[in-house]
Amino acid sequence: MYFSDFDFHPAIQRGIDDMGFTEPTPIQRDAIPPATDGRDVLACAMTGSGKTAAFVLPILQRMAGSRGGRTRALILTPTRELASQIHEHIEVLARHTPVKAATVFGGVKPGKQEKALRAGVDIVVATPGRLLDLMKHPWARLEHIDFLVLDEGDRMLDMGFLPDVRRILAQLPRARQTMLFSATLPRPIVQLSRDFLADPVRIDVERRSQPATGINHAVLPVPEQLKTHLLREMLQRGEVETALVFTRTKHRANRLAEKLTRAGINCDKIHGNRSQPQREAALAAFKHGRIRVLVATDIAARGIDVEALPHVINFDTPAQPEDYIHRVGRTARAGMVGDALTFASPAERPLVAAIERAVGRKLDRRRLEGFDYKAQPDGRFEVPINERIAAIRTRKAEERARSRAKAGRRPQREAGQRSAKPHRNADAPARPGHSRRRRPKSARTTRAA
Repeated sequence: MYFSDFDFHPAIQRGIDDMGFTEPTPIQRDAIPPATDGRDVLACAMTGSGKTAAFVLPILQRMAGSRGGRTRALILTPTRELASQIHEHIEVLARHTPVKAATVFGGVKPGKQEKALRAGVDIVVATPGRLLDLMKHPWARLEHIDFLVLDEGDRMLDMGFLPDVRRILAQLPRARQTMLFSATLPRPIVQLSRDFLADPVRIDVERRSQPATGINHAVLPVPEQLKTHLLREMLQRGEVETALVFTRTKHRANRLAEKLTRAGINCDKIHGNRSQPQREAALAAFKHGRIRVLVATDIAARGIDVEALPHVINFDTPAQPEDYIHRVGRTARAGMVGDALTFASPAERPLVAAIERAVGRKLDRRRLEGFDYKAQPDGRFEVPINERIAAIRTRKAEERARSRAKAGRRPQREAGQRSAKPHRNADAPARPGHSRRRRPKSARTTRAA
């Protein structure tokens, strides 16, 4: 089957050709026909399956020939990166149509987003928090929505967005088409689908979520304190050329990026504490090959789409099997191949066993030849949180002390400046270059008389 078999509008087909799409993926093949017919869709689609086109193309097809000027489609996503990725797809697929799209998410100034909502772009791709903030204004009430997509529903659940999603949905028209895509279907997502989808077409609902085919999985047992050394050694030897590396926390991402940079390895980091421009710059540098390693937390696991990414490395073994599936899904996308490597300390063995039960097979064990697994680490990798809190408090106390000292010196400095100003006696001769003070007119008149 080919995309041309769907009989899309010629302008949309040109966008499909621009994307280089020829044969649809399974989720596209199953979801596009009912979605184009206007049916609600509930799809369990694994990461990297091509689901973005599975919901964007039917929306574009149903918009073809209609008049713009108002927002008709809303796509909700859990992360800024995923919103940007979907927007990029729409811009190419709709390039030859009059359809316009805009993103709405936090971490940036809202001015441009407000302008887009006021103007009424055809499609809005948004994260729930920022959209709710803007919907408080009358110009951002989405009363004309005909198409709603909830993408990565389970991730929105994990990030605590489900209450916000329900508040948004309560303000949208009931007469609309709704599509819900999720890599897994936990109970709250199933309940959400029952509340807001009308007789949906169910796609792959009974299939257990699995990693994409084409991924070579391996576990590298290593002591916790030697994980950084192992990663550095693999990069320096050329065993790994380019990698997306996942850590458990933002602090660990920062520390790992610092240590790799000191070792002369070009890398950057992406996590929730970084501003949107910083995250976009890091991702762009990684995509264009300016850095070899991008260190990330799970917030980015579903928002990074890098073509032909060869390696995903779990520096920390994920606590949930679902997180493993989402992380490793960044490689072997769209039928390609890639390696998923998991560094596992002795304490993380139960987590590896849970992943193996979830994927239904034992993962290969691998060792790096010539690596000293009994070496002594040079310093601590992670600073305990109580020490970090103490350091922050000390720094803030020092800043307050400097501010108080500066404020105390100001009155003394101003008093010194006032006392240093010269006071010229009225009878003293005028300074060179200055004219004498003119006498009152009455005095001049009396003398002349």
